[in-house]
Amino acid sequence: MPLGRASAPERASRSEPVAGRARAARVRKRARRRICASSRNYKCVSGLIIPEVESSDVAVVLVRPHVPGNLGSVARAARNFGVGDVRLIEPACSPDEEAYRLSSGAQGVLDAMVRHPTLVEAVADFDAVVATSSLRGRSERRWLSLSELPEFIGSLPNRARVAYVFGPERSGLTEEERSRASATVNVPTDPGFPTMNLSHAVAVILAIHRTFAASGPGASREEELAPSREIEGAIEHWDRALDAIAFYDTGHRERSLRDWRRIVAGRPLSVREVALLRGVANRILVSLRRIPPA
Repeated sequence: MPLGRASAPERASRSEPVAGRARAARVRKRARRRICASSRNYKCVSGLIIPEVESSDVAVVLVRPHVPGNLGSVARAARNFGVGDVRLIEPACSPDEEAYRLSSGAQGVLDAMVRHPTLVEAVADFDAVVATSSLRGRSERRWLSLSELPEFIGSLPNRARVAYVFGPERSGLTEEERSRASATVNVPTDPGFPTMNLSHAVAVILAIHRTFAASGPGASREEELAPSREIEGAIEHWDRALDAIAFYDTGHRERSLRDWRRIVAGRPLSVREVALLRGVANRILVSLRRIPPA
């Protein structure tokens, strides 16, 4: 659900006059109205200022963000590059006055942020999911350097929907979370000072996407790409088939399934390819039912 307007910041003490908090709320409300009335780039929907952004094919997904101010800075960075869809997974914070200040005119993006309970649900309607990380797991399959990201973007058909996933400020994405992406990209930084501000990482990735998604016609592809939820459904279908043939009896089920997910979801798949995967898994299950027990 949309986050909506921020509550009073945590630093406001119980002793602060209620009238003072009310005045601050009125100031924020008037500021939003001025933006809505003066800018052609925003529209008012149910009292919220929603940005009429240039791209509806790109989303930023923040997993477990901890710092309220980063929400505002990310909203500003997203708006800079024509993106208004920012999704939150289990956020440990909500927008406060600092977040609105740092959004610097992108309050509409901040107000329109939507919470999702899981990463799988948040990216279900996207054709390609790109995780970001400064760490490379031992079994990482589709690892892109920043210089390789333009080629990946160019390989996607026109109007492909892409979600860029960013991990918590303190720890980054887990290996399990990265395994659910089509690719993982790394922003090269100085090894002596490698940690970037979350909004800076978002800005770098969106700048590259905006530049190269708009610079060419995109890949020529007649087949429709399967959304992430269909690929995840095929993986679950194969999980049942592998379990039925006792593939997991040797143990390490989670690791094996993670590796299988990388093999299957290591690139965008067409609807036909996903249907083929499900058809094979289904044939395995049907055949096993016909074999009499030993």
